[in-house]
Amino acid sequence: MLSFLKYLLLAIPLMAVVIIHHLKKKQNSRRRTTPPGPTPLPIIGNLHQLDSSNLHVQLWNLSKTYGSIFSLQIGFKPAIVISSPELAKEVLKDHDLEVSSRPPSLGPNRLSYNGLDLIFSPYSHYWREIRKICVLRLFSSKRVSGFYHIRKSEVERMLSKISEHVSSSQATNVSEMLMSVSNSIVCRTAFGRRYDEEGAERSMFHGLLNEIQAIFLAFFVSDYVPFMGWVDKVTGSVDRVEKTFKELDGFLEGVIEEHQREQDEKKGEDRDIVDVLLQLKKEDNLSIQLTKDHIKAVIMNMLVAASDTTAATTTWIMTGLMKNPRVMKKAQEEIRSLYGKKKFIEDEDIQKLVYLKAVIKETFRYYAPAPLVPREFNKKSKIAGYEIEAKTIVYVNVFAIHRDPETWNDPEVFYPERFIDRHAHVNFTGQDFELIPFGAGRRICPGISLGSASVELITANLLNSFDWEMPQGMKREEIDNEGLPGLAMHKKNHLCLVGKNHV
Repeated sequence: MLSFLKYLLLAIPLMAVVIIHHLKKKQNSRRRTTPPGPTPLPIIGNLHQLDSSNLHVQLWNLSKTYGSIFSLQIGFKPAIVISSPELAKEVLKDHDLEVSSRPPSLGPNRLSYNGLDLIFSPYSHYWREIRKICVLRLFSSKRVSGFYHIRKSEVERMLSKISEHVSSSQATNVSEMLMSVSNSIVCRTAFGRRYDEEGAERSMFHGLLNEIQAIFLAFFVSDYVPFMGWVDKVTGSVDRVEKTFKELDGFLEGVIEEHQREQDEKKGEDRDIVDVLLQLKKEDNLSIQLTKDHIKAVIMNMLVAASDTTAATTTWIMTGLMKNPRVMKKAQEEIRSLYGKKKFIEDEDIQKLVYLKAVIKETFRYYAPAPLVPREFNKKSKIAGYEIEAKTIVYVNVFAIHRDPETWNDPEVFYPERFIDRHAHVNFTGQDFELIPFGAGRRICPGISLGSASVELITANLLNSFDWEMPQGMKREEIDNEGLPGLAMHKKNHLCLVGKNHV
């Protein structure tokens, strides 16, 4: 036995040399057929060069060295990064079917009821059918229009709160106000009620939302180095996921039970999205049989993704306007010249606000509230002449694409006029690959119309009802553009402003 151990100890260094030589040989072979990229280390690959807190910026900087398509090795997972509109079109349109899955991850998989949702579910017959149900039954233009009364009442409620701040000469935490109104719109649309009242329920609700977002962003060793999955258990990551899942499931179970008790009493116009899904659950003509877990997974997506995107976008709009007073003045003059002293800007009024729509597009471009779109190749493909193996992650870096100097004049300047002049034809519906804030192809966000309707209504009324100033002692130049990582990139430091009544 001692003799065996002696030979084993002698053999370990030799084995290490052989393994490293094999890995280097494999890497050199790959490099002849795959895009260039930074040299990876054994086992961890390029993980030591990446930081999830501003990954989109890091990848953008790497693209300046390695080009608009380059390779990474993330642990044992190969990846490519796309940083130009032309290559985004090739990946998301020409190869849409090959990249229609998401890279699996321990945390999101658990919180999505093992992939029963829209965001994290792998591409399959189930995903196609649940997406079809959501697009036709939940997010149709008719359904979005039907929820207008919710958007209007919540925006009016927001304006009333801000007016109270104005009357008492109190600054408004715009970031918190916009998160509150976004959550209320989504919760009333999905659940028929809001969860932003003071007390234990509000604290629980917002704590749960924050923890879900944190898990979506958490790094799990098992995702990239499978044989070291035990690290996730030792560090408590697995227990954290399970604890959050139980809290989420308990909350959603309560929501569904409450709706089942009240379902017979509700009239058609009072039905929210949970009511619609529960009604669909009873139907026999669907191609898939919906269960409680399916419903929970879908409304989890709405709860987390829809409210977050709206809040982040509207906060960045106000940030861009405050940092650019010329643009703010022009946007307000457009609204007020068209509608005079009208107290509330309605949905139909917004269609005439050309410059406001340009401001929103420019915010999507400049701030890119959802800066990275991860996909996974489901089979071997060829992109830009390079061979890409199946199971390769592809990061479409929306942030880099929106700053591509070959596409945009002065990309570092916040200039909405570009969408009235040279880029007037460009929309964000997934057909123009120079502007893809909601993604493109099969995996494009199905709630674009719902989200953009909320963003437009909130912004138009913030600009119409109030004039905005910096708090005493602060300058516009001090407003930062630093963001937080997340499904939607929120502003890191809250935007606090002083409002003055206009109408």
